[in-house]
Amino acid sequence: MIIHPAGSRPSATAPSEYFTGDVRFDPLISAPEPARLNGVTVTFEPGARTNWHTHPLGQTLIITAGVGRAQTDGKAIQTLRPGDVVWIPPGEKHWHGAAPDCAMTHIALQEAQDGSAADWLEPVTDAQYG
Repeated sequence: MIIHPAGSRPSATAPSEYFTGDVRFDPLISAPEPARLNGVTVTFEPGARTNWHTHPLGQTLIITAGVGRAQTDGKAIQTLRPGDVVWIPPGEKHWHGAAPDCAMTHIALQEAQDGSAADWLEPVTDAQYG
């Protein structure tokens, strides 16, 4: 058993090559092999968002605060609110982030395949976010 006491792992700023705007990560779990689960609480300031990306084994988002947006390539933008649970299937090109005028926090759960939990693509343009 591994216990990480509350506050024992520092917050981190999300890498700007994969995110637009101010985004913070708070680690939850990075299970040791043979497990593959990775979990992080992500807080997006208003207007902040991920790049387009996919996950080899899918992703679950649990919205915990604020108002967010998510979109699958070629489909309409969806509004996300606290309590919403979003399942993104493996390989589905998508993005997610905060609404333009409200921050959003979610728990992101994904599994790694061959050491990678996400394949990062191009930034979401202001027009696409819009």
